[in-house]
Amino acid sequence: MKLYYKPGACSLSPHIVLREAGIDFTITRVDLATKKTEQGDDFFQVNPKGQIPTLLLDDGTILTEGVAIVQYIADQKPDRQLLPEVGSLARYHALEWLNYVATELHKGFSPLFNPKTPDEFKVVTREALDKKFAYVNSSLKGKQFLLGNRFSVADAYLFTVMGWAKALKFDLSALSDLNEYLDRVASRPAVDAALVAEGLK
Repeated sequence: MKLYYKPGACSLSPHIVLREAGIDFTITRVDLATKKTEQGDDFFQVNPKGQIPTLLLDDGTILTEGVAIVQYIADQKPDRQLLPEVGSLARYHALEWLNYVATELHKGFSPLFNPKTPDEFKVVTREALDKKFAYVNSSLKGKQFLLGNRFSVADAYLFTVMGWAKALKFDLSALSDLNEYLDRVASRPAVDAALVAEGLK
């Protein structure tokens, strides 16, 4: 498999999951401003959406959208238990978290990355995100990971998005459960390896 990525972007989530799953893969960096791969190829020829993450499967199939990609990877290696069993309520809780991170957190950050966003709207955006971070913090109370004691694909996604909060200097100091969680995830060998591979540490 080949993962097209941008360092620290949402593609870090499937990058972590690939390493957690123990799957053989390569990574290719994409310049999203020029839509060129590190080899100089037109990224639109790979993914007409022009977005990362993009996963090229061994048979030449392209899979896009991070939430779909991490589920696919997890299902290739069920023994790694990166997602609960199909049909179980725990599985739906995992999908619930994936969707929350995608729609409430990931998309919630978008205005902060857009230079055309008015400053007053950025203030409102940050306030809304602060409330969501507080919700995540309370949800982690007494838990090792989002689903309990086992790391899942939802944790890879949340860890990725929370990296943006640190980069944008959100004050997370009062969110002790969230901070302990982020440290716990960062200490995982697969997460550390993904960060090193992307030049993030």
